[in-house]
Amino acid sequence: NCVDLFSGAGGISCGFEMAGMHSILGIEIDPVASETYRNNFPEAYQYCGDIKELSVGKVKEFIQDKEVHIVTGGFPCQGFSIAGFRDPDDKRNVLYKEVVRIVKELKPWFVVLENVPGVVTMKACKVYKKIIEDFESIGYPNMSVHILEAADYGVAQFRPRTIFIANRFELKNPYPKPHLRPEGYIPIEKAIDDLKYRDRDPSINHEWTKHKPDFVERIKKVKPGCSLYEGFVDAYKRQYKKVPSMTIKENHGGTHIHPELDRCISAREMARLQSFPDSFIFAGTMKKAMWQIGNAVPPEMFKN
Repeated sequence: NCVDLFSGAGGISCGFEMAGMHSILGIEIDPVASETYRNNFPEAYQYCGDIKELSVGKVKEFIQDKEVHIVTGGFPCQGFSIAGFRDPDDKRNVLYKEVVRIVKELKPWFVVLENVPGVVTMKACKVYKKIIEDFESIGYPNMSVHILEAADYGVAQFRPRTIFIANRFELKNPYPKPHLRPEGYIPIEKAIDDLKYRDRDPSINHEWTKHKPDFVERIKKVKPGCSLYEGFVDAYKRQYKKVPSMTIKENHGGTHIHPELDRCISAREMARLQSFPDSFIFAGTMKKAMWQIGNAVPPEMFKN
């Protein structure tokens, strides 16, 4: 049984369910991401609200008498992320303390947390060391930290993530060994090629930003690895072929440019690159779907 404390759309929960686990509770502050989670995990209770205002008593009401084996969550990383300008004083950096508060009472077998690689170097490594100390103080003395690369596990995307694991049995924490070597990585076209000429289809989130003719002409000139803009190089950056996707981001509709076509990749193509199954439908507008997908964790990583 898994409890996802910062569920977003449900990337971690999706991966755990692929591995045969059972999602029983998701907590998410964004109402559209909460709706996505609710639609895709109908057997789980979905709480939409601020985790800081949620009592442990309420959490126990939601899970009833079920034993909790894993508490997980990709706690907000905007303050840790290079893309988010790495603000060490960002208040979102301490939201992991809400995980500590709830884990202390639920006493799950394992704690599995996810964040960006930058979390391990913030404030000269003091941030991640403080996280480890806080979990040790509540009975999880052996928390370990590894940076894993999504492409190593069959995801058609380069996306390194920091994975924290702890358990209350003083066991060695399990980390999956890489499944693929770089020469065997899944290239972007293998994940999205069948969608290349498919018409827009909102029913499966296959929508992309509409461009005016003059903007299309500008996109045509963008070479692989280059951006339409000099100042904000992560937006409108053309993907390479024959290698995994660059780390995908939402960028307010300015997602990466398709490796062959003169348009942005669609929300469904983003979901494919994140390893979500096609049956996983995202609620809300196209931009909101892109936001959810860009903030998600590749399920295939957590399936392993």
